[in-house]
Formats: sequence, C-alpha cells, structure tokens
Amino acid sequence: MTSNIGSPTGPTQLTGTSPYLNTRSFALRFTSTPRGARLARRLVAVRLDEWGVPYGSEAHEAVVLVAGELATNAVRHGHVPGRDFHLSLRVTEAPRAVARVEVSDTRAERVPPRPGRLPEPEPGEGGRGLLLVGGLAERWGWHPRLGAPGKTVWAECALG
Repeated sequence: MTSNIGSPTGPTQLTGTSPYLNTRSFALRFTSTPRGARLARRLVAVRLDEWGVPYGSEAHEAVVLVAGELATNAVRHGHVPGRDFHLSLRVTEAPRAVARVEVSDTRAERVPPRPGRLPEPEPGEGGRGLLLVGGLAERWGWHPRLGAPGKTVWAECALG
C-alpha cells in the first residue's frame, strides 16, 4: 500500500434506516504485487463489513471476489515495474444498493476483451477471472484511464 486515503479500519457511521442510505467510498493505491492484491481484497472485505454488508453474506462474498479478481488481473496483466495499481470501492443506495469496484493500472497496451466477448479458457490454464466477474457482477467493463496512462476495469454488484 503506497498511500492512505482515510483509515481502512476507522469507524463508519451510517444514518437512517437503511445501511446503504449514504454513498460511501474507499480508495487506495497498492503495490503491483500478489501481496498488494491480497491486501486490496482484504481491505475491501473489512470496509464492506463496516458499511453494513456483513461477512458471510452473498453480497459481501460477491463483491470481495470481484475486487480480488480485478486486483489480481491488475498485477498479472497490468503490471509495469515501479508502478502501483489503484483500487476504489463505492457503495451507494440511489437508485438502489450497488457496490462499484474500480481497479486502474498503468499498462495501456494490454486490455481485456469487452463484456460478452470473453474467450473460453483453455483447460489447465488461467483466464477464468473475468468469467467470474461477469457471472457475479450485474455489469462490468473497462475504459482508458483518465488523466494518466493505462486502463480502469470496473464492475458493479447489487447489494439487495
């Protein structure tokens, strides 16, 4: 982890009767290493639990798996020596409860296929991460990174 925007484990108070009434966000840069990807996944899990999406719930498990897959892909396929990846998580209610995970890396020439165009992975090889993301997320995609080289891969998961 190379920068800290807010405390990942500090108390978060939600108001109103719904645990998703307010929009909450969390964003950090992580080293582009397997350890950085694991830490990103773990901090997403902690933050979701603090925001009222409890450990063990279907929504929690789906968002954490999606975040882990996107972070792992940033390390495996988007790694540029000396460059970090950035993960952001936003949970919002309006118009319905949704978690959006975005992972940005600095490698612009290696982009994922567009949703709906994922090739079937070869037996015994990797390549199932985006298939999992596509199966768990309501929608996902990618776009060139704004204001910097690279790309941002995002996914949105329902929390209802």
